[in-house]
Amino acid sequence: MPRPTGNIRLKAARLAAGYNSQQALADAITKAALTLGIRGLAVGVRQVRRWESSTPPWPQPDVHRVLTHLLSQSMEDLGFTPPWGSSRPQPNTGRDNTPHALSGARLASVPAQGGTATQPATIGRDFGSVTRAHRHLYWSVAPTVLHPAILEHARLGCALLPETANPARQTVAAALAESYLLAGRIEFFDLQQPGQASETLLRALQAAGEADDPLLGAAILAHMAFIPGWADDREAAVERMLAARTYARRGHTSAEFWAWLDAVEAECETRCGDPRAALRLIRRAEDTLSAGSEHATPDWLDWFSPVRLSAFKGNTQLKAGHLPQARQTLHDVLAGLPPESDKQRTVVLGDLAAVEAADGKPEEACRYAIMALDQLAITWYATGMDRIREVRRTLAPRQNEQCVRDLDDRLYDWGTTVSALQR
Repeated sequence: MPRPTGNIRLKAARLAAGYNSQQALADAITKAALTLGIRGLAVGVRQVRRWESSTPPWPQPDVHRVLTHLLSQSMEDLGFTPPWGSSRPQPNTGRDNTPHALSGARLASVPAQGGTATQPATIGRDFGSVTRAHRHLYWSVAPTVLHPAILEHARLGCALLPETANPARQTVAAALAESYLLAGRIEFFDLQQPGQASETLLRALQAAGEADDPLLGAAILAHMAFIPGWADDREAAVERMLAARTYARRGHTSAEFWAWLDAVEAECETRCGDPRAALRLIRRAEDTLSAGSEHATPDWLDWFSPVRLSAFKGNTQLKAGHLPQARQTLHDVLAGLPPESDKQRTVVLGDLAAVEAADGKPEEACRYAIMALDQLAITWYATGMDRIREVRRTLAPRQNEQCVRDLDDRLYDWGTTVSALQR
């Protein structure tokens, strides 16, 4: 497959913002100009096409203003070179370009092709080995400890890219995309920082473009769909899933990968209030897994499996009010989860607590919620804590019952309270 040409930075930012065509971005610029008080500005698709070419012209000041407003990046990050020359901090110049997301600093940008190759051919394998180690550590290391290490590793990858020639450069870029994807997953699911996750995932998409890896691009775009999906913005979530599926069609996509895309869209539909549509997507995913595929699933897709699809299903059945089915599905999931799936186990226990609360069984609901809290004491997971808090809210009418008071004692003991507030 030929490498993509042109200004892939702008294209990646356009897709990440939900503009799946050049015409859509042109229309958005024209519309946004009016909201910013800029009159008489109209941009056509031909102009956007020029910006996405290999030599994009520097836009006029008004267009500059609208573009950075819509895509939330600087012009240089969008692939434009100012007529007066770049002011971007470069590697090895002594200027700080460190991506400390936790301290609020700006992430390092993914360098495009260029520079002098000085790194050995083994650099891709060596850099990728650390990325793989971080991927394995995610399941047991505290997110606040692992997250800075991943970002420092990504900073190293950004410095290595200009010094590395193909094919090792593509290997480094793919590992860099994985690192940014993992950092974005931690920010969204573990640290509850959707705004930071959006920026980090955009960097991941840029790196996947440098690697010319459509499956990584599809995985990143699907993760980006979670952000509007959880915010009840169905239109934006569906647009990003459309982009994800488009990228997936360009690669050798396994049945498991297609099923995961359906599961992501199902969760977005559930969050946006349409569990029936979600159940249809989950049934399609189950059929896809049953049919199988001749293509292998990438090693980095380690967050999904048939049992985790069932976990999606159990939550959706709960939201749809199918309580007996949800209870059975979630019990089966709990029995089938592998030992290293502590984070997912917390979520499943929280969902089982929600099933019992909805079925008028507060004692059982509290028992499962306390089991989830016990698991959280071992492996923290913000999404799991959200499930428990949601159950506690549904138990408010029974707050004077002893089982609910026992849950409160556990939910608000010293360790849990301090741990939750620290994170």
